[in-house]
Amino acid sequence: MAHMALTVGFDLDMTLIDSRPGIRACYQALSERTGTYIDADLAVTRLGPPLAEELVNWFPAEEIPAMADLYRAMYPAIAITATPAMTGAREAIAAVREAGGRAIVVTAKYEPNAKLHLAHLRIEPDAVIGDLWAEQKAEALREHEAGVYVGDHVGDVRGARTAGALSVAVATGPCPEEELRAAGADVVLTDLTEFPRWLSDYRPARA
Repeated sequence: MAHMALTVGFDLDMTLIDSRPGIRACYQALSERTGTYIDADLAVTRLGPPLAEELVNWFPAEEIPAMADLYRAMYPAIAITATPAMTGAREAIAAVREAGGRAIVVTAKYEPNAKLHLAHLRIEPDAVIGDLWAEQKAEALREHEAGVYVGDHVGDVRGARTAGALSVAVATGPCPEEELRAAGADVVLTDLTEFPRWLSDYRPARA
């Protein structure tokens, strides 16, 4: 377990990046492009699940694959520069490195776009694995022997628990602290600014 704890996984949207401005703009552009009403302000209050789970609220089921492809194609030009890092994101990655560990990103976001976000913000994890949601995230967490997974959604808690990793939740996304705890999070932090101190206390205890 001491070895596993040295690899820490992080979710992306609303954990490492505040993707609301970029995603809102992309949904607005998709609405204009297709002539279909999308409540972009509502959509960004429920980030976390895969894109198709949001698109189904606005398009017929048979159109979802095409709309997802269009959204992802439009996304780099619209969403990347509009998206800031979450407060404490860089410091959280740095804390893992300073502790001698590896930091990976495991996200439901389309992997090429996830990598564009991180490159633009100059956040450099050791690996980026996309297109995995909730329990599916356990595949990458196990492969990389991650002992801790940090995320903002109850789906992230489920992914951590499925992988046998410690679930560290940050209450910076759509799920409040009470919901994260009820889902089984082992630790709930207000945001990532609390993560370095938590990690410094956690590692000696595990060792």
